[in-house]
Amino acid sequence: MNSFHLETGTGSSNIRIRYAGLLDYLSIWRAMKDFTDSRTKHTLDEIWLLQHPPVYTQGVAGKPEHLLYNDGILVIRTDRGGQITYHGPGQIIAYLLLDMRRLKLGVRELVRKMEAAVVDLLWDYGITAAGSAGAPGVYVGNAKIAALGLKIKNGCCYHGLALNVNMDLIPFAAINPCGYTGLRVTQTCDLGVTDGVETLSNRLAKKLQARIAGY
Repeated sequence: MNSFHLETGTGSSNIRIRYAGLLDYLSIWRAMKDFTDSRTKHTLDEIWLLQHPPVYTQGVAGKPEHLLYNDGILVIRTDRGGQITYHGPGQIIAYLLLDMRRLKLGVRELVRKMEAAVVDLLWDYGITAAGSAGAPGVYVGNAKIAALGLKIKNGCCYHGLALNVNMDLIPFAAINPCGYTGLRVTQTCDLGVTDGVETLSNRLAKKLQARIAGY
């Protein structure tokens, strides 16, 4: 994609990392589908790091009642798993475009690795976080800091995770985040982290490479 700056994977990883700025959701969704449809067995895996303008995305099994009221933000029904979540500036989006068969990864194992990468990142800043077996994502105490959702097609995945860094959290009040009534959300800037999106994106990319590639 012309909007992305390409950096090849580091260390023993064959996962390419692409960075972008603020890009609209529908364009990136189409790009992910096109990338996945055109893959061959030789296509390198990639992680795309970017941000989105304000948008709600509703998973394939998403229930409309989890949008509590319409605050004027676009709602897009997408093809990932999960319920409704919010994306906006100041949130890191990490889209994982992986050949899961080649990596010998099942869905549940990949989800755990994604959660672990975020937990590792937060641990570097002295923040204790954890995943949840019953509600995928990463939590600090009872507040969610990262949401996950994937689409699997022909043994490959796309979509990924969203990590709250320094964003307007008010739009979360219009939804039951990820389908959970009253679920609190938090972000790194409210937990004492002064590093911004760019630094955290770079560090998250390395954590994801390490967890997925197993080095």
